[in-house]
Amino acid sequence: MRVKRRTLAKILAVVFVLNLAVMGVGAWYSYQQAPPIPKEVQGPDGRTIVTAEQVRDGKTTFQSNGMMNHGSILGNGAYYGEDYTADALDLKVEFMRRYYAREQHGTDDYGSLSASEQATVDVAVKSDLTDGSPGERIEYSAAEAYAHKQVQQVYVERYHEGSHERGVPEGMIASEEEAERFADFALWTAWISHTDRPNADHSYTNEWPYQPAAGNDATGAAMTWSVVAMVLLVAGAGIGVWLYKSIELPEPETEGVTVPRPDEVDLFPGQAAALRFAVVGAGLFLAQVLLGGLLAHYYIERADFFGLGEMLGVSVLQLLPFSIAKTWHIDLGVLWIATLWLGAGLFLPPLLTGREPRKQGAWINRLLGVLVVVVVGAMAGIWLGSKGYFDGALWWILGNEGLEYLEVGRLWQVGILVGFLAWAVLVARGLKPLLDREPRWGLAHMILYAGGSIALLFCAGFLYTPQTNIVVTEFWRWWVVHMWVEGAFEFFIVALVGVTLVSMNLLSKRSAEKAVMVQALLVMGTGVIGVSHHYWWVGQPDVWVPIGSAFSTLELIPLVFILYEAIGQYRAMATSGESFPYTLPFMFIVASGVWNFVGAGVLGFFINLPFINYFEHGTYLTVAHAHAAMFGAFGFLALGMVTYMLRIAVPEAKWSETNLRRAFWAWNVGLALMVGLSLLPVGFLQLEVAFTRSYDAARSLAFYEGELVQLLFWLRMPGDTLVILGTAVFGYDVVKKVLARGETTPTDEPADSPVAAGPAAETDD
Repeated sequence: MRVKRRTLAKILAVVFVLNLAVMGVGAWYSYQQAPPIPKEVQGPDGRTIVTAEQVRDGKTTFQSNGMMNHGSILGNGAYYGEDYTADALDLKVEFMRRYYAREQHGTDDYGSLSASEQATVDVAVKSDLTDGSPGERIEYSAAEAYAHKQVQQVYVERYHEGSHERGVPEGMIASEEEAERFADFALWTAWISHTDRPNADHSYTNEWPYQPAAGNDATGAAMTWSVVAMVLLVAGAGIGVWLYKSIELPEPETEGVTVPRPDEVDLFPGQAAALRFAVVGAGLFLAQVLLGGLLAHYYIERADFFGLGEMLGVSVLQLLPFSIAKTWHIDLGVLWIATLWLGAGLFLPPLLTGREPRKQGAWINRLLGVLVVVVVGAMAGIWLGSKGYFDGALWWILGNEGLEYLEVGRLWQVGILVGFLAWAVLVARGLKPLLDREPRWGLAHMILYAGGSIALLFCAGFLYTPQTNIVVTEFWRWWVVHMWVEGAFEFFIVALVGVTLVSMNLLSKRSAEKAVMVQALLVMGTGVIGVSHHYWWVGQPDVWVPIGSAFSTLELIPLVFILYEAIGQYRAMATSGESFPYTLPFMFIVASGVWNFVGAGVLGFFINLPFINYFEHGTYLTVAHAHAAMFGAFGFLALGMVTYMLRIAVPEAKWSETNLRRAFWAWNVGLALMVGLSLLPVGFLQLEVAFTRSYDAARSLAFYEGELVQLLFWLRMPGDTLVILGTAVFGYDVVKKVLARGETTPTDEPADSPVAAGPAAETDD
């Protein structure tokens, strides 16, 4: 059937508004249902043990010291250290057992009791933990009061005094009092995990983490909605195939089409300036993968790096602890991909319009300067903030805000937002002839809508402070993190690929617009609300379980179609009788589609089934999913766009794609080895331990130090080495090619030329 672009645009707009409406109502409801922080917790003698202010101070300590990139809270964060929620709950159970063993049987050694004696102790512990009820004031049993003090002492010993066997440097938390406050915060998250919601038969976290001794086990809803999700996948796949096949979408066609050769394209000064984004992005990429290698090694040697510290007489752990290295690794990963995408967005408009506004190159250079300042300031602020160099509110304004993926200080986040808005203005300047001529659903508008949605969702990161309830904080954090990935980034992908095809004369502008809108409709229809699978176990209302199950399952469907389209595009060019100069960029685009399907699709679908996710949440299966989806999908697309830019920019006589091909295969093979030989096997072993013992056992130091797990950690080395070598070769080649182009870059500012010179100069009716 024929569907007009205007109709698709209207449907897409309606879906986007409905998504925001659902998530907006969900935000209001989540605020109303957020777990309370009791004004005070009292012991059986009426003595105050902890206050609400101390819990909030503990959250501040948690963020300011970068604890979320050492371990995790409510399952979210780094997987190197413990999950603090599960750890606090497990320690609480352990010390309560000790208390009752001494009270009932005269010994502190619970393990020495007979089975029947242990059973009576276990009944007492579970009774204490499941009998509590929320309120402004809550009362601990004597066993709970004892356990609370003991957990505080453990956290002082670990996180203030330091524990090299756990990879914790001395003074990670500056004072004993702050370490105690951090314990108070972790114990509060443990309290909401075993305390039932009012008028409900499950806890605030839907009984997560799995800890049978505390009465925590998967709910019936987790199993029921896992089955429903499977049914929805089959039904949704059928409907999706019917819809996709019903709408006529012209295939890319090379026969009879004149594809411009690179030497036929004159580069404008703004495009030459945009190439510098590739150099900066390559540098950030190399720094990120080098840090990734260090992080992988920290799982084997937690306080050193192949004896380097002892050789140089310095403490590697004190100089660069895991938490700071992990923070830099994550942020650099986002920044290098964003940098390359920004460069591509600034490079493409002249290919479509055949003209460039005056002084565009100068403005692009200024934007690059702002980007460099923000990156350097943010990375330095993370280290200075974590080391305690900022007092008062400056630690989260200039330093380390301390939330995974949103670690950089608030000032630097504002800088990123301003930079993105400036980028949108520059892209709009470049696309102005198209924006003036085409309707609001045109291809140029789609690029701006995709960029605008990224900026809009980023603003959710400004809706909380360090004093905000962690459950509410996590709600908004996932708006920023995952709505980018499942909504705005996917939208940006299909829009950029569409623009690239048009710039190559392989697809008409009308056809590209229709394809972009169909794929964006599928992505927006599943991905935005699908973010709610992150709310199941973090204290959010349990209404998110059915919603998240349904939409998270359906996220797989558009990824299949994106992969199908990418392969179709590549096949059309591979079978062309003429030599196609842009084969290598399309190899990257196809690789992006493959890894998107594997990482975000297959692995994402598996770990997002509620029953699996209950046990898997925060394990190495998530690490495998994240690496395959983030680097494999978005990274390869960014690298493909850079390859396309370089192919156009570098003169034919100086062009060689040997190094880029070497890097391409090193990355693909390396990522496959990393995921297949190490990340997935460790994740499956963790899942088995979580199933058979407890979640905390699966995240324990004892698990990570097991012989088989250590062997699997060593098996990361081949894959990591290939990825690092590929990145080094890529960085060298990018610098070499940009320098080669610099010898022929035009220095004069061309006057505005008519849009008819560009391939997108078709009349819209």
